[in-house]
Amino acid sequence: MSMRGVVLPGDSTVEPVEREVPEPGHGQVLLAMKASSICGSDIRAIYREHLGHGPEAYQGVVAGHEPCGQVVAVGPGCRRLAEGDRVVVYHISGCGVCEQCRSGYLIGCTSPARAAYGWQRDGGHADYLLAEESTCLPLPDSLTYVDGALVSCGFGTAYEALLRLDVSGRDTLLVTGLGPVGLAAAMLARGMGVGHVVGTDLSPERRRIGVELGLVDEALAADDETLSDALDELSAGRGFTATLDASGNPAARHLALSSTATWGRCAFVGEGGDVGFDVSQLMIHKQVSLHGSWVTSVGHMGDLLRHLDRWRVHPEEIVTDTFTLDDAAAAYQLADRGTSGKVVITF
Repeated sequence: MSMRGVVLPGDSTVEPVEREVPEPGHGQVLLAMKASSICGSDIRAIYREHLGHGPEAYQGVVAGHEPCGQVVAVGPGCRRLAEGDRVVVYHISGCGVCEQCRSGYLIGCTSPARAAYGWQRDGGHADYLLAEESTCLPLPDSLTYVDGALVSCGFGTAYEALLRLDVSGRDTLLVTGLGPVGLAAAMLARGMGVGHVVGTDLSPERRRIGVELGLVDEALAADDETLSDALDELSAGRGFTATLDASGNPAARHLALSSTATWGRCAFVGEGGDVGFDVSQLMIHKQVSLHGSWVTSVGHMGDLLRHLDRWRVHPEEIVTDTFTLDDAAAAYQLADRGTSGKVVITF
């Protein structure tokens, strides 16, 4: 039996393919895809041109590393899942024995066997996905398949950064970059008790989404010449106790760090590019902690799913556009513009 799928040849194109529906081997499950969202990393490193090497090397597989679906077949040796189970897929399949895998951070697996869904092994932009049982997490009944797809990378990434920042009701938070990960960080920060959240972005559409959903109290234009003064005023001249850059833009990274309060914490999440800054003035003299945060662990992703269930928070709220698999090219074109919220392919 064959199934539909799409691959990303580069040059901002999407190519439909037909593949045989795989059969699950030992420790594997076959999922019928229900939702598969588009991540900014797909746009940056695969869709436009194949930039990656190592963990980001694209191997011409079915795209999509934010999958969520339902188990339709179970291979031998599976001990936890059964047909009919709704699952989120942690999007890295690791070796399972290196130090990073044993700690649950499959994203940092050091083995050549490491494979990311949608990058080195077939991902979620197809009717079916072959997944390792060990990478599947139960989706609570209160959450939709779209909620689950967003958790599988973007919301998990935002949550991990907020854990590094140890945010709570004591904090004020600045998020530079209100794309899907930045919006996710703002939404989850609310759930974790942060009462004052400010965001910045170049896109007026994304700023509007953040304000209309109540995720940020203020959304400021990233190219406004008075931005630093406005942030100084919004933080009462103290800076923000926690800051997070989700853009990967050098100016936004610098803004996040320079807007961090004395003894504050800053996290860099957005991928790519670089940044330069006066280490003494922005970090040492202000006693600032700077964190690099890359995706999350299997354990923390499971925690997040339980928290979302308890908080009655739905990541799906930041989705602005939904497409079918047949319209995947249009979905990628829209995501590439950088003006929308989350873009999702549903089945």
